[in-house]
Amino acid sequence: MAIKLIATDMDGTLLNDEKQFNTERMQQLLKQMEEQDIRFVAASGNQRAKLESYFEPVGADQVTYISDNGAVVTSQGTIIAEQALSHEQVRAVLEWNAQHFSVQDNLILISGVKGAYVSNHATPELMKMLHFFFHNLYQVEKFSDIDDDILRVSLIWDQDADVKPNIDALKAEFEGEMHVTGSGFGMVDVLAPNVNKRTGLEALADKWNIIPDEMVAIGDNANDLEMLNYVGHPFVMPNADPFMHEAISETALADNNHDGVLETIEAILKSEQA
Repeated sequence: MAIKLIATDMDGTLLNDEKQFNTERMQQLLKQMEEQDIRFVAASGNQRAKLESYFEPVGADQVTYISDNGAVVTSQGTIIAEQALSHEQVRAVLEWNAQHFSVQDNLILISGVKGAYVSNHATPELMKMLHFFFHNLYQVEKFSDIDDDILRVSLIWDQDADVKPNIDALKAEFEGEMHVTGSGFGMVDVLAPNVNKRTGLEALADKWNIIPDEMVAIGDNANDLEMLNYVGHPFVMPNADPFMHEAISETALADNNHDGVLETIEAILKSEQA
């Protein structure tokens, strides 16, 4: 069955450890995909604006975006699907965090349609780091003052922290009410119920009349699992943690520091032409 869509995660997958990818090679592959009538999708926890900046050198409008871990799906500048948290859900997550952690234990980041928001206690050094990922980043006195549609609440611990117990606790607290997933680098995302990268692909499947067997997906982390289990052709990165290789049998052709996604896409395109 012909491949009609290829989706990839970004951090630890398409992006190398320097947060870059081979733009010249990507541009060539995008042209080939267009010629073969294959859609290319970037599926990430990042906001849409950040994803577009990554692809600016190759033509950001050639890419469809599943951003905020599935909360927003955008193609050609048009929002295809969007799922926000209610004010009550946001408040419930903030109250849970306040009950279990002090202000110094973790950082709360709220991602909305208009921008991202952190509290005023965030240091200038931390703000500089966050600005790399969130172009429209604002410090607020109170999260309740935010005038925006909230897509996700992120709780951020130290990059090397074991956040699995926190993920498990959040899932137990909000089972059925919200979706909780780890995004790597010490970050835990809380989204509207049934929102993940798979639901983003489902929205695209409905719009473009594509079935899962016609889809490829490549990822490296827990927040990719729903997407990988949905498509007919899933690949996990060689640099992924062991639990990902236990869940997904097929492995990309190289790791994220050696053009693994591009190598894999190139092989798929060649096999489609055969």
